[in-house]
Amino acid sequence: MSQKTFRLPDLGEGLTESEIVTWRVAEGDAVSVNQVLADVETAKAVVEVSSPFAGVVAALHGAEGETLEVGAPLVTFTLEGAEPDVGGPAEGDGRVPTLVGYGAAPDTGKPGRRARRGSAAPATSAAPA
Repeated sequence: MSQKTFRLPDLGEGLTESEIVTWRVAEGDAVSVNQVLADVETAKAVVEVSSPFAGVVAALHGAEGETLEVGAPLVTFTLEGAEPDVGGPAEGDGRVPTLVGYGAAPDTGKPGRRARRGSAAPATSAAPA
């Protein structure tokens, strides 16, 4: 068994803190991946925060009505068995994940974008009527 602490994620651009509105779980509860843990209120909206782990809730870090900074501990889980796969590349397939819009890795020898062909169309101006 191991313990993992889930920290309050960045819920939106420029938001630095969130207030815990309602806990949907309690210490000792078994939770699954993507189960809603709490409702938190940002400066813009009330948002559901889901669990990234399956396990047992070991500790809740904060009371309802308390404001937490982004990155502060939110929930600690006790996990059974092997460490969960949190989205890394599959072992042995040799592929490297690429973010959309960032092109291929530089060591592949492939360009990130195709070169443009031809020239831009000449600008046209309309004569006043």
